[in-house]
Amino acid sequence: MRDGTRIGVDVGSVRVGVASCDPGGLLATPLTTLDRDEAGETDLDRLAALVLETAAVEVVVGLPRSLDGSEGPAAAGARRYAARVAARVAPVPVRLLDERLTTVDAHRFLRDSGVPGRRQRAVVDQAAAVLILQNALDAERATGRPPGASVRPGRHKARTKDGRR
Repeated sequence: MRDGTRIGVDVGSVRVGVASCDPGGLLATPLTTLDRDEAGETDLDRLAALVLETAAVEVVVGLPRSLDGSEGPAAAGARRYAARVAARVAPVPVRLLDERLTTVDAHRFLRDSGVPGRRQRAVVDQAAAVLILQNALDAERATGRPPGASVRPGRHKARTKDGRR
């Protein structure tokens, strides 16, 4: 098992759940939920800042495949998001990890923990990010290899001095 903090990411169309782990890579915990901002990309800015703040050695982004393993629009969106994250955090590696049913599992866990439905919306993305990251940590511990697939940085327009692209 490699040492170092990792960041787990659950990409949604409205929110992005973020989790982190201890430097020993044993336990994933919720970190924050970011509002998606496709126009201004402030979510990507904040995520990149979190990678720096935590001195993360890797970012694991969930890839929402269908039950049969195929990829639909949500998976394509997660791939694009992961490529943009990779461009922002390079040279920190970004990996995609199959995350079938993590949001369903996160809702079930929160419900079983007594979190009311309205409160679940605020934390379900973080809970899903925790499940994604914990699955990655467990897989690496079991196999000795980094989990998932490596992501190449995508094209990303540089910001100008006034913050525009």
